[in-house]
Amino acid sequence: MAWNMVDRREQRVRFVVLARERKKPFSQLCQEFGISRPTGYRWRRRFEQEGTPGVEEKSRRPHTSPQRTAAGVEQQIVELRQQRPDWGARKLQPLLAGQGVRLPVITVHRVLLRQGLVRQQDGHPAAVQRFERAAPNELWQMDFKSPKGWGQAVGPLSVLDDHSRYVVRLAQTGSTRTEAVREQLQTAFQECGVPQGMLMDHGVPWWNGQAASGWTELGVWLMRQGIELHFSRIRHPQTQGKVERFHGALEMARRKRGLPEGEPRQAWLDNFRYEYNHVRPHEGLGMRTPASLWHVSPRSYDPNPTAWDYGAGSEVYRLNRNGQLKLQGRWWQVSEALRQQWVEVKPIDQRILVYYCRSLVREINLATQRSTAVDRWVQPSICNACGDNAV
Repeated sequence: MAWNMVDRREQRVRFVVLARERKKPFSQLCQEFGISRPTGYRWRRRFEQEGTPGVEEKSRRPHTSPQRTAAGVEQQIVELRQQRPDWGARKLQPLLAGQGVRLPVITVHRVLLRQGLVRQQDGHPAAVQRFERAAPNELWQMDFKSPKGWGQAVGPLSVLDDHSRYVVRLAQTGSTRTEAVREQLQTAFQECGVPQGMLMDHGVPWWNGQAASGWTELGVWLMRQGIELHFSRIRHPQTQGKVERFHGALEMARRKRGLPEGEPRQAWLDNFRYEYNHVRPHEGLGMRTPASLWHVSPRSYDPNPTAWDYGAGSEVYRLNRNGQLKLQGRWWQVSEALRQQWVEVKPIDQRILVYYCRSLVREINLATQRSTAVDRWVQPSICNACGDNAV
């Protein structure tokens, strides 16, 4: 019986009419209509007692809900949700607890559903596994947000700590120029110290797609601070999963809360950064805040670093103005971005490894007379091991 083709009430009335005519055995009739015999008897009884309205779908909702959340508490939940329309039940629950209201997450979620403030289909499964660096400031992730909705050629620049998810910098630069990004990083280093490493994608200004080595002036400046540079593989945004997830939260806030009109956007970004770091609980951190796990890096920023100390006994050469290294009477291209910089050379059999500060940048094979830029991308095996986001 095609129940979805006609009105449910009409189907039930037809059943009752056929049952009263007794032209077919009751069990056979129930089978044809796809119902059990007790259900058939119930429909017939209701029809006999109430007529056609009696066979309509009855609400299974209880007449009373003694355990339903009090109206005042529901209003409190609604007000918090209205203040932070991009937060769900898991993140609102700790705020409620801070106000003396302790409720299970499912209760908060049901209130939001009942008030039409969330949709059931908007939920998403939690990550099966999460990975991060062992301590704060071991690795920072950096990327630009998509410009969509921001009214500028590029979205905000985000710099985030891999271990704690702490956002060390969030700024609207207006462009991807080296000077603009360097200015923001200087501020981050002065306030938060210097990380051991940084992870970026293959975008400007930290990557030069036109150069064989990919190095840029910004990258050289970062390496002079003793920062190891890492790059995600092309078309693998999941390698930077934490900063991508942060951008998802930022985009949700922009859509739900809206951006200020006629006011500097940076104030809005500063407020969001503070809330994300100090107020918003993070599921990946056991509902703790990033600020509770992060601390300033002990490595301080030096605006004028001296020449890198490669250690006693190291074989050190200075590249020429074209970024070339002279070995055995021949010039080898290392990187134009490293022009006139001092590099360390480590011979291993017929291979020469060229280091700039802490980073291996070139390999020269004397046997084959070939020079190869060292792959600084995050390796696939590492990406697979890291699941959602870590290097």
